[in-house]
Amino acid sequence: MNKSMNLETFGVMIDCSRNAVMKPQTVMKYMDLIADFGYNCIMLYMEDTYTVVNQPYFGHGRGRYTAEELKSMDDYAASKGIELVPCIQTLAHLNAIFHWDVYKRIRDCGDILLCDDENTYKLIDDMFASLSNCLTTKTVNIGMDEAHMLGRGRYFDRHGAQDRFDILLKHLNKVSEIAKKYDFKLLMWGDMFFRLLGNGYYDGENNVPEKVRKMIPDNVELVYWDYYSKNKADYDKRIKEHLSIKENIWFAGGLWTWSGFAPHNRFSLATTKAAFDSCREQGVKRVFLTMWGDNGAECSKFSVLPSLFYASELVKGNDDFESVKKKFFDKFGIGFDEFMLLDLPLVPNGSDSIINSDKYLLYNDCFVGLFDSVVSKDDGANFGKMAETLEAVTENEYSYLFRTAAALCRLLEKKADIGVKTRAAYEGGDAVRLEELIGEYDTVISLAEEFYNSFEKQWMTENKPHGFDVQDIRIGGLIMRLKHCKKRLTRYVSGEIARIEELEEKPLNIKNGTHLEYNDWANTATANIL
Repeated sequence: MNKSMNLETFGVMIDCSRNAVMKPQTVMKYMDLIADFGYNCIMLYMEDTYTVVNQPYFGHGRGRYTAEELKSMDDYAASKGIELVPCIQTLAHLNAIFHWDVYKRIRDCGDILLCDDENTYKLIDDMFASLSNCLTTKTVNIGMDEAHMLGRGRYFDRHGAQDRFDILLKHLNKVSEIAKKYDFKLLMWGDMFFRLLGNGYYDGENNVPEKVRKMIPDNVELVYWDYYSKNKADYDKRIKEHLSIKENIWFAGGLWTWSGFAPHNRFSLATTKAAFDSCREQGVKRVFLTMWGDNGAECSKFSVLPSLFYASELVKGNDDFESVKKKFFDKFGIGFDEFMLLDLPLVPNGSDSIINSDKYLLYNDCFVGLFDSVVSKDDGANFGKMAETLEAVTENEYSYLFRTAAALCRLLEKKADIGVKTRAAYEGGDAVRLEELIGEYDTVISLAEEFYNSFEKQWMTENKPHGFDVQDIRIGGLIMRLKHCKKRLTRYVSGEIARIEELEEKPLNIKNGTHLEYNDWANTATANIL
């Protein structure tokens, strides 16, 4: 049986909006890789990280691509037989622009643009004009996903309660009209059609009325996105639901780069296989794989090379894992399974579930310990074993990724449970143990600085420097907090202070169980307001 997918479009999408704006030369390196694998499309997800004419504040200070940079990447893509498609936002996910007063007048609420406002459509017109001047593609992904609070802010103040689906359709048609001025075909994430009709995106029976289907502009195509299911039947059902709205849908899967510092290739392989089997059977001809960077974009997009390569083999009809692994080794000179070791900091128990203890244990405060309830007594030893394994990986072109992962594991080997140990010694009145812990804090501080240096090198190798200020704040804040905790512990042991108040407050359970997926730095590092 022929298992090849015969795709018209096979692409990847790189998130350039969550602080990490990939350098143009790095994007071109990525084009080299995917062209060699057989991909023919690359999408750059740019909320406000591209230059827009007449909009000097749009993306200011964020490392936005200049017109010249976009043109150079577009030219290079064409030379490789690849189409460069911009993924932008024309409704929600634009929180960064509201940093500036000039855009606050077109804010509905949260990160959502104000519909039915001429200034909103002037901005969107400028977006399309800028892209038209820089890129040769006639396809633009306009986003419009996850606008959960649409019509409930300034729009409500102006117009009162309105059917939110009607607001969406009217806005979509207006954006469609503007796009036609530039001869653009539009892609739109499909979730809002289901959410605003009263059903969840993934739950229940989603039946779209015929009148709604007729209202969708002729230059708009839907993208069904799903990064979560390992069950082919789920994709079968949802592809059919999207096809009931519009023919010729696109599918977007996910290569997991958005849960922290480590990738999750194991989970990506399973979801991609199930999704691609469904797409092949149901004749979906346009497919791409997303690499998001939620909450700081700490994870390198090169860390999912095994998943990226495996997906390309599935498209060609090859689902023989041993064959895939041999081809991978022949191409990169490093074993497929060996490269997959980058997953290690994410999966201390070897599970293919989505957890990210590499991030929440890193930023868990040593005194307050919001995540102490999910610290295992074996975590430190497990991270030590991971570090040893990563340090032994064959030297290769991507060794800097393994060095960073190993440095993180060495840090977590000592950091993961130091807060739990500190509280136990404090509650037990063990002065000897508390004094020993002062030295352990010194070790953790030193390892945190080593990890910072390695991670900084990784970031600067791949991305523009803009956005690393956030990592300076986060990791620098962690180091300063460690120093502060050590100082107060020292004062307590010496009798200079009588109490450490935070250690006297019993930690509460953040969740039942031992590991979880929690990708939120601000609410991991502190219970206070940032």
